[in-house]
Amino acid sequence: MSLKLRKSKAPPPPPGCPIHACMSLLGGAWSTNVVWQLSGGPRRFGELLHDIPGISPKVLTTRLKELTEKGAVTREVRPTSPPSVEYALSPLGEELVPVLHAIVRVGTRLREVTLGPHRHERPTRRAQRQS
Repeated sequence: MSLKLRKSKAPPPPPGCPIHACMSLLGGAWSTNVVWQLSGGPRRFGELLHDIPGISPKVLTTRLKELTEKGAVTREVRPTSPPSVEYALSPLGEELVPVLHAIVRVGTRLREVTLGPHRHERPTRRAQRQS
């Protein structure tokens, strides 16, 4: 006997799927890191490169370009000698900051559930082999 197919109680997705639009913005590798760092105020390229360990200049350039094109980041050429460029969150980008804080809260809880209390670090390869 097969189980009866239940009707979904979730509301239908909004037209144009805004969830997909938001996740495509945040889904790129390092995008959340860039938004997180810019939440503290405007930063120059070299400062962001220093702030985000492990990101390559090429990837940072790509992410900044994507976030700028999608309207989450502004790019301002400063009239200095030599000229410098500052990146900042746009009003739309600022709306992502509470979302990132919520993701951090849930991620913290997930780590507590999966790793147990007071174990906030990934097990080492040696620990994994011993278990």
